[in-house]
Amino acid sequence: MDLFSETHQPLNLPDAELIYIPNFFSQTEADNYFNSILKQTDWQQDDITVFGKTYKQPRLTALYGSSLRPYSYSNITMYPKPFPGYILDIKKRVESIAHHEFNTVLLNLYRNGNDSNGWHSDNEKELGKHPIIASVTFGEERPFHFKHRQLKEQRHKIILKHGSLLIMKGTMQSHWLHQIAKTRKVIEERINLTFRTIIGI
Repeated sequence: MDLFSETHQPLNLPDAELIYIPNFFSQTEADNYFNSILKQTDWQQDDITVFGKTYKQPRLTALYGSSLRPYSYSNITMYPKPFPGYILDIKKRVESIAHHEFNTVLLNLYRNGNDSNGWHSDNEKELGKHPIIASVTFGEERPFHFKHRQLKEQRHKIILKHGSLLIMKGTMQSHWLHQIAKTRKVIEERINLTFRTIIGI
């Protein structure tokens, strides 16, 4: 089920608040940010262990923040680097819409259709009880799938476009899972910035 047209609108979901803005950045802005981030980021690829088997995480990542406090997820611990100026510019734009101040951003580089992010929720204790997560996409568009933990009929999809902003808030991380699935299509690189607030900083 596709949920959004080209309009900026909130979606009435059970146990969640979701806002999607397809054209949050102009084509030129999105192109420039994509090229800057791709070239200037010190990307890393961590090992991840699932059911006792360790393999390379199927995407590259980077972490920026306003302190040296680490961020952990899926048994991976990352240590942030200071925000570059162009990331701070994006952060300010996002904060003006989210009406929330973020102190950390996790970057993901999906190099092709084999790179993915499995079903999960952003519910780490460092993020607090009901975190606000703001996700910016630059580059190749990818489907964002999400499903309710208990209400099995609640399964949805949004196409995250180049220059788009997705804001997840309320109790979404408690009641919903989301993923970026693999695809056999030949596709180009996608950069995803997920702004979040680590409590206690």
